Amino acid sequence: MKITLLRSFLLLGAFLCFGLAKAQTVSGTVSDANGPLPGASVLVKGTTNGTQTDFDGNYTLNDIGDAATLVFSYIGYKTQEIAVNGQSTINVTLEEDAQALDEVVIIGYGQTTVKDATGSVAAVTSEDFNKGVISSPEQLIQGKTAGVQIAQGSGEPGSGVAIRIRGTSSVRSNNNPLFVVDGVPLPSGDTSSEGTNIGVGSSSARNPLSFLNPNDIESMSILKDASATAIYGSRGANGVVIITTKSGKTGASGGTWEYSSDLSYSTPANSYDLLNASEFLSAVDAFGGTAINAGADTDWQNLVTRSTASTNNNLAYSQNYGSGNVRATFNYGKQFGVIEKSSQERITGRLNASQRLLDDKLRLNLQGTLSRVNDEAPPLSGSAGSTGDLLGAAYAANPTWPANSQFNPGDRINPLNLLENWQSMTYTDRILVNFSAEYDITSELTGKITVGYDKSDSKREASLTAESFNVARGAGNNGRGALNDLINENRLLEATLNYTKEFDNSNLDALVGFSYQDFNTRGRNIEGWGYSSPDLNQMPRDLSSSANTLESMIPGEYQQYGYSFDVPGNPAGLFVNRLFPTPETEFFGETTGLGVRALFADTFDYTDELQSFFGRVNYTIANKYLFTATVRADGSSRFGENNKYGIFPSAAFAWKINEEDFIGDAVSTLKLRLSYGITGNQDGIGYGRFVRRERYSGGSVGDGGAVNVPGTSTVDFANPDLKWEETTQYGVGIDFGFANDRLNGSVDVYRKETRDLLLSVEAAQPSPQPFFFQNLDAMVLNQGVEFSLNYDILQGEDFFWTAGFNMAYNKNEIQDFEGAIPAGTIRGAGLTNAFAQRLQTGQPLYSFYLREFTGFDENGNPVHEGGTDNQKFVGKSALPDIYWRFLYFCKL
Repeated sequence: MKITLLRSFLLLGAFLCFGLAKAQTVSGTVSDANGPLPGASVLVKGTTNGTQTDFDGNYTLNDIGDAATLVFSYIGYKTQEIAVNGQSTINVTLEEDAQALDEVVIIGYGQTTVKDATGSVAAVTSEDFNKGVISSPEQLIQGKTAGVQIAQGSGEPGSGVAIRIRGTSSVRSNNNPLFVVDGVPLPSGDTSSEGTNIGVGSSSARNPLSFLNPNDIESMSILKDASATAIYGSRGANGVVIITTKSGKTGASGGTWEYSSDLSYSTPANSYDLLNASEFLSAVDAFGGTAINAGADTDWQNLVTRSTASTNNNLAYSQNYGSGNVRATFNYGKQFGVIEKSSQERITGRLNASQRLLDDKLRLNLQGTLSRVNDEAPPLSGSAGSTGDLLGAAYAANPTWPANSQFNPGDRINPLNLLENWQSMTYTDRILVNFSAEYDITSELTGKITVGYDKSDSKREASLTAESFNVARGAGNNGRGALNDLINENRLLEATLNYTKEFDNSNLDALVGFSYQDFNTRGRNIEGWGYSSPDLNQMPRDLSSSANTLESMIPGEYQQYGYSFDVPGNPAGLFVNRLFPTPETEFFGETTGLGVRALFADTFDYTDELQSFFGRVNYTIANKYLFTATVRADGSSRFGENNKYGIFPSAAFAWKINEEDFIGDAVSTLKLRLSYGITGNQDGIGYGRFVRRERYSGGSVGDGGAVNVPGTSTVDFANPDLKWEETTQYGVGIDFGFANDRLNGSVDVYRKETRDLLLSVEAAQPSPQPFFFQNLDAMVLNQGVEFSLNYDILQGEDFFWTAGFNMAYNKNEIQDFEGAIPAGTIRGAGLTNAFAQRLQTGQPLYSFYLREFTGFDENGNPVHEGGTDNQKFVGKSALPDIYWRFLYFCKL
C-alpha cells in the first residue's frame, strides 16, 4: 500500500513538473550597442510562437518548453539562437551585420532582401556610396549597378543628370526612372525653369534632386525589371529608384551628435593647346588672311577657367528613446565650378521622427526636408549662335587682344566683357514632408495611411547689361534680362492593407492599396529690354518690380501681357491677353516709374491627377520557391476619355537552389529568377494633349525692343484615344555566391518592348491641324545582358577590401515603323537647326544621319558624296551598346 501511494505521488510530481515545463514563461530585453532595440523578432525555433520587442526592447513568451531554443533577429543584425534550459530571463545584445545591411532592399510599399527578391533589384547603402564632390543623389550610385547608366549633362555644379535603366525606350517622353523618397513619388518634370535666350543662347534646367543632402541618405534601391516596377504602374517603365533617408533608430538613449566637414579642390582636367600671339599671326599670314594685332599675348582659355576649393558641412543629432527615435540634420555646402561664375550653394534641414503607441500596435512616422539651393550659371549654351558662348568665345578669341573687359574687338565677343556683364542665378526653395500612421489591426493584418506634400518654388534671374559687346538679342547698348518663376506642388494620399500569414511550410504576404496624387504647375516667364541700370544686382529687381507694377494694373485673370514705349512702329503702353470667358485683347495706357523700356510676360497654371488601385501577393514555399504577382490600375487626367485607366500586371518566380539538399556547402547563394510584366510611361507629354486647346501664341521682346501683340493659336487637338506608352518586359536572372558569399555576382538577360510611343507628329496636308499628339504605331526594342561580380579580397573584424566588376550590353532598335522622323538638331555656321539624326525602323534611337565628307575642293569648300542634300546613316548612335566599370573599395 505504501509503495502504491509512493508511486502515485511520484507520478503526480512528474506530471506537475511536466506541466510546469510546458507552461514556462520566458522574458527579457533585446538590445544593440546603443541600447534597447524595439521591434526585434523573438521566435521559438521550429514553431510559429513568437513576438516582437516593445518600446524598451522588452519581450515575453508563454508556453515555452524547457528544451526550446529562442531565435532573436532584426533586419541588419546577426541572428542569435539561445537554448532556454530552464531559464526564465534571457537578455540578448544583437550585433550589426554589415552583410545583412547591404542585402536589404526597399521595394514599392515594403522591403525585402536581395536573397528573397524575385525581381531584378539592387541596393546601395551609405557605406558603399561614391565619395568626393557629390552635388546630387544620383552621383552616389554612379557605376555601382549593372544596367544602370548615369551621366551628368556637364561638369557644371547642379547640372542635370540623365539616368537610363536597361536602355532608352521613349522618343520624346522622359526616359529617367521614377524617384521615390521615403515613400513619396516625386514629379518627373523640372523644378526650375530653363534659361531664356537673352543674348548667348538658352540653357537647361537645374537638377531637380539637388535639394536632397546626400549625407542624409541611408540607401538607394534600384528596381530594374517589370516585376519589381509594375507596382508603380504607368510610371514604372523606365525603372524606379527608391531613396531612404537615415533615421534615429541607431542613436543612443542620451542622444548622439555627429559633425563632418569636407574640403575639396578642383581644377580643369584638360585644356586645348591653342595658338599664342606669334603662332596665331604666323598662321593668319600663311593662309593669306588679315587679323587685328592688338599687341598682347593673352591666354583666354586660362582667364575663363579656374582652380577652386569647395566645402560641405553636416551636423546631425540622433536619439533612440525606446518608444521612438528622432534624427535632425543641417547641411551647408558650397561647390564652385572650374568655369568662372559657376557654383551651387545648398542649405538643407531635415527631421525624421517615429513614435510607437498602444503597445506597439500604432506606429507614427514623420519625414521632412526643407532646403534652399542657389545655382549660379555661366553663359554657356548649345544655341549661342555664330558668336558663341563663353567657352566658344574664349577658344576663338584673338590672342593679341588685351585682357581687358573694355576692349571691343568689333564683331566678336570679348570673353572678359561677357563675364563682367553677365549674371544668371536660380533660387529654389523646396519642402518635402510625409506623415504615415501604421496600425496592427490583428497580429496578421496591418493598415497604413500616408500623406505627402512636396512643393518647390524656383526663381531664375538672368541679366546681360547694356555694356556688353557684340552679343545677340539687342542686349548691347540696351541691356536684356529674363525672369522665370516656376512653382510645382504635389500632394499624395495613400492607404494600404498588408496581410501576412505563416503556415507550416510556407509564408503569405498580401498587399492591397489605393493612391491619389495631384501635380500642380504654375508660373510666369518674363523678358525685359532697355534697362535703366547696368548694375547686375539691380537689373533683376528692376524687371521684377516693373512686372509687379503692371500686374497691379490688370483686373481679372489673364494669360499674358506686354509693355513698351519709345519704340518706332510699336503701340505704346500695356496690352493684356485673356482667354476667359472668351479670348480678348485689352489695351491700357502708359505708365511711369518702370525700370525697363519693354517687357513681355506669359503665365501658365495647370493640374494633373493620378488615381490608382494596386495589389501584390508574395508566396514562399519551404524557403525555396518564391512567387510574386502584382497588378496596378492607374487612372490619369493626361489621357483621353477612351483610355483614362490602364492595367499593369506582372509576375515573377524565384528558386533558391542553394536551399536544396543536393547543393554543397561551398555554394552559399544560387537563385534562379524568371519575370514578366507590363509597365507604362506618361511622362514628358505635358498637360491636356488629348483635347483641343487654344492659347495665345508665344511672344517676346524683339531685338529692337518691339513687343508685337500675339494672337490665339491651337496648341493641342482632340484625340480621345491618346494613352500612355506601354512596355512589356521579360527577364531571366541567376544570383550566385560562394564561400559565404565572399565571391558573389549575378547574370541577367532581358527583353523590353515599348509600344504606343507618345509623339507629336505633323499631320498629312491638307489638314485642319498642322500637328497632333498621338501614340505612334512602332516599337522600340531594348534587349541585353547584365553581369556583375564581386570579391572580398580581405576580410577582417574592422577592415575589409572588396573589388567589383559590372558590365552591361544593350541593343536598341526601332521596329515596325513605316515612316521616318528627323531628329537631333545641330547648330553652327550654315547648319542652325539642321537635323543630324533620324528615327527609322531597323536603326537604334538617335542614329546619326549625316552627309559623308570626302574632302575639300580647289576653293577650300567641303565636298560631300552625292551633294549637300545627300544624307545617310553612318553606323553610329548616341546610345552606347556596352558599358562596364571596375570598382574597388576599402572599409575601416
